[in-house]
Amino acid sequence: MKVTLSALDTSESSFTPLVVIELAQDVKEETKEWLKNRIIAKKKDGDNNDDFLTMAECQFIIKHELENLRAKDEKMIPGYPQAKLYPGKSLLRRLLTSGIVIQVFPLHDSEALKKLEDTWYTRFALKYQPIDSIRGYFGETIALYFGFLEYFTFALIPMAVIGLPYYLFVWEDYDKYVIFASFNLIWSTVILELWKRGCANMTYRWGTLLMKRKFEEPRPGFHGVLGINSITGKEEPLYPSYKRQLRIYLVSLPFVCLCLYFSLYVMMIYFDMEVWALGLHENSGSEWTSVLLYVPSIIYAIVIEIMNRLYRYAAEFLTSWENHRLESAYQNHLILKVLVFNFLNCFASLFYIAFVLKDMKLLRQSLATLLITSQILNQIMESFLPYWLQRKHGVRVKRKVQALKADIDATLYEQVILEKEMGTYLGTFDDYLELFLQFGYVSLFSCVYPLAAAFAVLNNFTEVNSDALKMCRVFKRPFSEPSANIGVWQLAFETMSVISVVTNCALIGMSPQVNAVFPESKADLILIVVAVEVLASSSPSATIVSFLRPPQPCRTHALLALKFILAFAIPDKPRHIQMKLARLEFESLEALKQQQMKLVTENLKEEPMESGKEKAT
Repeated sequence: MKVTLSALDTSESSFTPLVVIELAQDVKEETKEWLKNRIIAKKKDGDNNDDFLTMAECQFIIKHELENLRAKDEKMIPGYPQAKLYPGKSLLRRLLTSGIVIQVFPLHDSEALKKLEDTWYTRFALKYQPIDSIRGYFGETIALYFGFLEYFTFALIPMAVIGLPYYLFVWEDYDKYVIFASFNLIWSTVILELWKRGCANMTYRWGTLLMKRKFEEPRPGFHGVLGINSITGKEEPLYPSYKRQLRIYLVSLPFVCLCLYFSLYVMMIYFDMEVWALGLHENSGSEWTSVLLYVPSIIYAIVIEIMNRLYRYAAEFLTSWENHRLESAYQNHLILKVLVFNFLNCFASLFYIAFVLKDMKLLRQSLATLLITSQILNQIMESFLPYWLQRKHGVRVKRKVQALKADIDATLYEQVILEKEMGTYLGTFDDYLELFLQFGYVSLFSCVYPLAAAFAVLNNFTEVNSDALKMCRVFKRPFSEPSANIGVWQLAFETMSVISVVTNCALIGMSPQVNAVFPESKADLILIVVAVEVLASSSPSATIVSFLRPPQPCRTHALLALKFILAFAIPDKPRHIQMKLARLEFESLEALKQQQMKLVTENLKEEPMESGKEKAT
C-alpha cells in the first residue's frame, strides 16, 4: 500500500516539524481545508530568527494558538452537521470529542534528546541532574518537579542517617524516640523553607519568577456564552459563577464525602482481616502464620492504590464538569479533591491504630508495609510496565517501516508513527502526589518507624532515573509550561508538616516517658488538648485557652511556635535575589517616569504650534 504523509511533504530541506495533528482516516477534505484555514488565519508576520525561541517554546506557542481557536459564526464543523458549534466553543476540544482529530502532540528533537539523556540518566551515578538542560527541553514545570525530587531526596538523607541507629539499637525502646521526633519537626519545616529559596534562584535565572497569572486566558475546556471580558476587553466565553458554586456544593462535595465514607468502610474491613490473621497466628504459632500477619496490610495497600486511581478519574470528571475558567483554578480544585481523599485513604488506618487501638507494634508493621508496597507498585505501574510495552511497540514499528517501499522520509515517518502510539504524559500531578504521600509516611509517624526515610531515599534514587526514562522514552514529549514555583503543592507539603507536628507531639505525649513526668495526665486528655492547641494557635482567644488547659501540652505549643518562627525567620528569597528584584522594580519605575516626561514634553511642544495655527486661521 502506498503511504503518503502530506503533512511531511515539503520542498524546504530545513523544515523542522514541531507539532503533529493526527486526523481520523475518513476526515472529509472540506473539513481539512476549513481547519487549515482557521489555523493559518491567526499566523502573524514576525522575525524568522531560529535562535530566538527554543523548540519547546515554539511548541508551547503553537499549543496556545490551537487551544484559543474558538467558534464565532460557525454553527457546525464543515462536513459534519452532527458536530454542533456555538460562539465561544473551543474548536480543538470539539474536534477531539467528535473524533475528527485523534490527538495533538509535539515531536521529540532526536539530537537534543540524545544529548540530554547522556547527561541525565544513561550513566547510573550519584550526581546532580542537569536541571537547566531539562528546562530547555521540557520547560519550567517539569524541570521544577525534577529539581524538587532531587532536593527532597538529598533532604531525606539526614533523617535516614539518624533513623538507622534507632532501628538497629533501640527498636523496642519507644521512649528514646522523643529526640528523633523533635528533630523531625524542625527538619520538616526547614527543608520546605530552604526549597523556596532554591526555587526562587532557579526561576529567577529562567525569567519566570515574576510571572503573573492575574490575566490568565480561559482554559480550553471552559465553555459559556461568547461575550466581552469587562476587565481585559477581549472576546471570550462567559459563565455565571453561581452555577459553578451550585455544582461544587450540591454535587461535587456530597460525592467526595461519599467516597470518604467508603474509604473508611474498607479500612474497617482491613482491621477485621488483621484480627483474623492475629487470631490464626496465636492459635497455631507456626512460621507460616507469622508471614500471614503481613498479608492483610499488603492487600490493603494494593486496594488503596486501586481506590486512589479510580477516584482520580472521578475527580477529574467532576472538576472538568464544574467548568472553571482558569487552568490554575481547575488544578487547585482537582488537587484539593484528590489530596483530601488520598490523605484519608492512606493515613486513616495509621491514625486509627496509633490513637484508638494504641498498638505501636501494629502501627510500625502497617506503616512499613504500606510504604514499601506503594513504592513497589508505583515503580512498576509508572515506569517499568510502560517502558516494556513501549519497547515491544518500537520493534513492531521498525519492522513495519522497513517493509514499506514509500517515497517519503522514512526516518521522520518512523518517528511520527512511533511517537503517536506512545502514552500521553498527564503532567506532574501524580509525581507530586507520590512525593506528598511519601512525605506523610516519613514525617507523621517517624518516632515509630525511623527506617521510613531510608526506604524513601532508596526509592527516590531509582525514581529519578525511572522518571527520566519515562519522560524521554516512554511517553510523548509533553508541551512545555512556564512556572514560577511548584504551586499549590508547596501549601500541601506545609500543611502536612503542621499535621506532623501535632501527630508526633501526640505520640510523644502517649509515651511512658512523658507519663512518668506527668503521672496525672491521660493519653485521651493529651489528644483532646492537642486538637484544641491547633485551633487556639490561630485564634485571638489563645491566651484565654492557655489558662484553661493543663501544663502538659506546652511542648506542643512550643514546637508549633518554633515551627512558625523558623518559617518566618528563613526568607523565601535569597538576599541577592531580593536586591535584584528591587533593582528591577526601580529601573522599571524610572523608565516609566522617563516615558511620561517624554509624553508631557511632546504635548507641550504641540500646544504652541496648534495655538499658532488657530491664530493664523
